[in-house]
Amino acid sequence: MKRLCKIAALFMTALLPFASHAAEVQVAVASNFTKPMQAIAEHFEQDTGHKALLAFGSTGKFYAQIRNGAPFDVLLAADEEVPAKLESEGQGVTGSRFPYAIGTLVLWSPRKDYVEDQAKALTERPYRHLAIANPKTAPYGAAAMATLEKLGLTESTRGRLVQGENIAQAHQFVASGNAELGFVALSQVVDEGAISQGSGWIVPASFHPPIRQDALLLNKGRDNPAAQALLEYLKSAKAAEVIEAYGYSLE
Repeated sequence: MKRLCKIAALFMTALLPFASHAAEVQVAVASNFTKPMQAIAEHFEQDTGHKALLAFGSTGKFYAQIRNGAPFDVLLAADEEVPAKLESEGQGVTGSRFPYAIGTLVLWSPRKDYVEDQAKALTERPYRHLAIANPKTAPYGAAAMATLEKLGLTESTRGRLVQGENIAQAHQFVASGNAELGFVALSQVVDEGAISQGSGWIVPASFHPPIRQDALLLNKGRDNPAAQALLEYLKSAKAAEVIEAYGYSLE
């Protein structure tokens, strides 16, 4: 019995270094980055022992929550403005902000061949509803409105727009058939670098301001080793491979 206890004690002692260094990080993630971040979080835990606890939503809503004391360590935003604002307001660690991905907007339909020739589906296809994310709180929604303005279709589509709270809800509107078309994130409909379901038109980057997505270490995560490790991991080659596989580009 004494020998068994000694072996058990040695086993537990061997685990102590790993346990003492492993930690959890609370991450607020823009909903467009759901799929790649789920994959990255899995690799992150396997490679570091740290666990990333993910919450998904609109960047605008996360801004309000963080200002009101939400317990996030890291913000992965869908834009660069909100992280910059939080940093300037003293909610984030100065100098920790960096771009982790450049988003891509796509006009998408779950119907095959529905979006065949660039944006002509908006003028030549019969549809009642066009889904976008809320342009006031979601950068992809703002990019969608800029695209419609570039195409000269702001007024003609106004009565057909249905707004999701975030890009995930906008995608759901289209995927469920409640809207025939929608502007969504390429990451939501891409597989191995190509649109894998339905049909879509990848909006040229020149049609809207860049969807530069910044990461920020928030004050709560300042002394959290898992938070700092996650931000470094996002800059790694393994994370970059995942990010690019979901249709994002990198600076």
